[in-house]
Parts: sequence; structure tokens; C-alpha cells
Amino acid sequence: MARQLRFRGTVGSGVWSPSIYEDAESGEVIIHGPPLNDADDIAQLRHLSEGEVAVVVPRELLVEWTPKDATRQARIIDLDEFEDLFRTFSHSAWRLETRRRYASDEATDTYRQFVATGGVEWDESDPYCELIRSQTAQGKRVERVRIVDQPPTTGQLYLLNNAKRNSRLGEDIRNLQRADADSLQLPPDDFWLFDSRLAARLRFDDGDHLVDVELITEPAEIVRYSVIRDAAWHHAVPHEQFAAKPSSGE
Repeated sequence: MARQLRFRGTVGSGVWSPSIYEDAESGEVIIHGPPLNDADDIAQLRHLSEGEVAVVVPRELLVEWTPKDATRQARIIDLDEFEDLFRTFSHSAWRLETRRRYASDEATDTYRQFVATGGVEWDESDPYCELIRSQTAQGKRVERVRIVDQPPTTGQLYLLNNAKRNSRLGEDIRNLQRADADSLQLPPDDFWLFDSRLAARLRFDDGDHLVDVELITEPAEIVRYSVIRDAAWHHAVPHEQFAAKPSSGE
């Protein structure tokens, strides 16, 4: 099974771009960079076994991007505590949506209405709407980037329609083609970033049901999620301008 590598950072921008990745399952760190080729240099290395390769990386790559807390235990919160984050954030809540379907959407009357008619009569008075409307009315930012396949899945088309409602609540919603997300090396993580200091990574089961949420405050991880946010936001298109094909890929 292939590793689930998370891009941590790089200090390069040209042909040689030494970079660090972390295996999401094992926590192992993978580094790539230009090979150490000089025979005299290699002769000074201890414990270099057959098949191993030495690479050269700038010191700042290790200082700035290596995971700092190897013993960090995941802090898992339930969905009620997760909901409280939307009441307590101070200035910004930002979301990256990466999945092709969300089982919770498919269980709603609005989803069934969308599948049957292609449209939805949205209720903007439910508790979530009231909460987000009250937060954005205070000048707080609620933003999200949705990754969309080509052609979009039925679930993605439903969320494209849902963007009309959420925009009226004060959310700023943008979309990004999955091919573009892949070229940017955006991770598969589905997460919220609150106030650029706390990340909430959503965890789903094999049936695409949201099970719980991992709360992340490790500084290096927050920097990584902030870099992801900036890249996705820069390249995403406002949902009003996003041209999605009207057919489903499912």
C-alpha cells in the first residue's frame, strides 16, 4: 500500500527543490534533495549501507519544516465540540473540501429534492445559518475552497447549488478543479482552519460519514495548513464564475 505522504515544506524553487514530507500513518519523515556524489565526501559517511543514498539539503529545510513533536498524540473531539469552534473563533474560519461525496448531505431532504428536480428551496433559518450569519455580521470571515472533479459528482453539483445559500449568509466560497489541486500538490485532508492557529481535520469512515475531528495546534502543522490555504485560495475561482458541467460523473 502506498504511503500517505503530506508535503511539509521546501526551500527551493528551481530544478533543485529539497523538500520534506511526512508519512501520515507512521510519522516517518521523507526528504529529497540533490544526491551527494563526490567519492571523498561519501567516504566520510558512517553506516551508509548498500542501496542507501545520501542527499544534500539546506539546514533551514530541517529547521523550518521538520515535524517538531514526534510524540504528539492526536486530540480527537466529537461533533458537538467541533460545532462549538464556529461559535468561539475570533476572526476567520477557512475550509478545504476535498471529497467527492458526503454521506450526511445525501441523507437530507434538500439532497433528494436536488436529485429529483435539479434545484433546491433552501431554508436559511436553520441553526447553522443563524450562527454563520451572526458571525459574518460581526465582520468575521468564513471562507471555503471546494475541489471539484470534471465532470462533477452529484454531491459536488449539490454543493455548487448550496453555495448560493451560504453566500447569502456571508460566506466567501470558491472552487478549484481537482486537476489544478493535484498540480498544486494539495493534500487529500478535509479540514477547517480557525484564526490561523487551530486546525480541525475531519475524519471520515469508509462510507463517507463524518466520524470525528482531529484538533491540531502544533505550530509546524498550522504553518503547513496555512500554506495550503494560501495556495488553494489564490488559484480558486469564485463560485459564481465557476463553470461546472451540468452532468454527473457518478
